[in-house]
Amino acid sequence: MANTSDIKNGLCILLNHDIYSVVEFQHVKPGKGAAFVRTKLKSLTKDRQIDHTFNAGVKIHIARVERRPYQFLYKDSSGYTFMHTETFEQLTIAPTLIYTPQFLKEGQQVEVVYHDDENVVLKCELPPSVLLRVTYTEPGLRGDTATKTLKPATLETGVEVRVPLFINNEDLVKIDTRTGLYMERVNEQKK
Repeated sequence: MANTSDIKNGLCILLNHDIYSVVEFQHVKPGKGAAFVRTKLKSLTKDRQIDHTFNAGVKIHIARVERRPYQFLYKDSSGYTFMHTETFEQLTIAPTLIYTPQFLKEGQQVEVVYHDDENVVLKCELPPSVLLRVTYTEPGLRGDTATKTLKPATLETGVEVRVPLFINNEDLVKIDTRTGLYMERVNEQKK
């Protein structure tokens, strides 16, 4: 059991039957009255963020959360199947626990977040960006690099994103998994 003086960014706590990660916090000591800690908390089980204020010295329950490296194998009717990269143990995760499953391709490295006390999967996190090959897009024309006009492109995972006009079929592109937006074209030699 800890108290409010132990709060720091990234700390996972149990609050109102949910697990939250501290995004930011501020110790406040007003001129009049008792001190308190103002926090922004992000839920690890639901896609929401809350503001919460703790009185100074209040006991908080710390949740033990562990991140484990996994590799995506395949998707079927029961969910997404992953393999632990060290123990080779396989795990099937429901699509609701993966933030952007449309960017998963076979062999993709991910981190699975566990609630260590109960050994329950909380969520599956993709890396901040992934490299995917363009399978189909309308051909670009010479001189189309000057404007910031975008066109639709289908990637190897089947997802459609907007890319600049100079992107062609079979190009390798970097996609931001948090926003789903095109970042850059990747040179095959730099990969």
